[in-house]
Amino acid sequence: MSEIRYDAHPSLVRMRPFATLLTILLLLGGILVAVLGDQVLAFLPEAIVDQVDGKALQAIGIGVFAIATLQLLIWWVATRSDHLVITQDELLWTHGLLNKQYTEINMASVRTVRVSQSLLQRIMNAGDIKVFTAGDNPEMMVRGLPEPARIRELVKAQASSGV
Repeated sequence: MSEIRYDAHPSLVRMRPFATLLTILLLLGGILVAVLGDQVLAFLPEAIVDQVDGKALQAIGIGVFAIATLQLLIWWVATRSDHLVITQDELLWTHGLLNKQYTEINMASVRTVRVSQSLLQRIMNAGDIKVFTAGDNPEMMVRGLPEPARIRELVKAQASSGV
């Protein structure tokens, strides 16, 4: 077996930094409302206090907590369903949770590696990778990988060495 040069899953925080932060804040806010219940009513306007009692507010807090937790779990599972491994000889991309897709590309057949980064991805050191072999369409495309410049350099070095 060849030595593993790179092994990573896409990063949840790097792919969705603001959405992840907002969801975590909603999760914490839901816990706070569910635990404190009646005490939160003191901070709300009178018009809302007349409409909502403490038990309903706790139920809303539990609902917000559950939805935020479910959303984070879905995003986390989605990031865990993609996996890129770079060895000396090949690129191996695994995609899927229950149904798996495996894409193996020999380093000698790699023609181009394209890295795309938005400003936020550059700040977070993440990016989208496209690997081209013979055709005009990418053979492999993986979103949100950490250290995309390192991936490009590894593939470029291995492909140019003719291994």
